[in-house]
Amino acid sequence: MFKSVKTGLGLVFALAIVSGCSTSTNNDSSASSTTPAVATPPPADTTADTRMDDIPLEDVVYFDFDQSLLKPATRDLLISHAERMRAGNTGPVRLEGHADELGTREYNLALGERRAKAVRDFLVLQGVDGSTLEVISYGEERPAQTGSNESARAMNRRVVIN
Repeated sequence: MFKSVKTGLGLVFALAIVSGCSTSTNNDSSASSTTPAVATPPPADTTADTRMDDIPLEDVVYFDFDQSLLKPATRDLLISHAERMRAGNTGPVRLEGHADELGTREYNLALGERRAKAVRDFLVLQGVDGSTLEVISYGEERPAQTGSNESARAMNRRVVIN
């Protein structure tokens, strides 16, 4: 019984993918007016295309507890930011370092600054002009989430790219 259900669901899923990937050669203008518009990212080979600037990038980089080392996923995001900054479409950028409430105020200010400088240094290594990057630390003073649990603390260990 379960095997036939799993097989049926697999078949339905495969048909949905195949039908979604098919193209139509019908040039009827009424067909396009009834189809809802779906935003799709530009192809990977259109880096010079201005549409790339229309795709919003995440503007928050998260860190592990008591760390200022960039995570691999963070590096991919920062490379995308660096590409836009090198294109000259962003102007001055502020890197705001933050920390959770654990530790002293002074320590958290220094940790937020180390985090923001780590982001700045990575962007500079990617070819961004360092004079367009401003580093500031708020330490624990501007939490993204209030609370004394681990999920709130994790959201507060960050650098915001403005």
